[in-house]
Amino acid sequence: MPDPRERLARCFSAVFPRLSRDEIARASTSSVAGWDSIAMINLMTVIEEEMGVSFDPEELDRLVSFELILDVLREKTHEIGP
Repeated sequence: MPDPRERLARCFSAVFPRLSRDEIARASTSSVAGWDSIAMINLMTVIEEEMGVSFDPEELDRLVSFELILDVLREKTHEIGP
């Protein structure tokens, strides 16, 4: 199974194709100009499909950066490690 960081980075690339690998690793709602509510919905959909998880509405406030999304994914599934 591919590395969870790599899988999440692919999700980000699908939604934000202009971001470099380094920019993806540091991406947040405050650093990515195009990360609006529509992009958030698209990103969550891509992540849910790729990772086989579902996000609860109360989790959405936490999903504001690459690292925080990775943290939530780690909580959701045991297969996602460091």
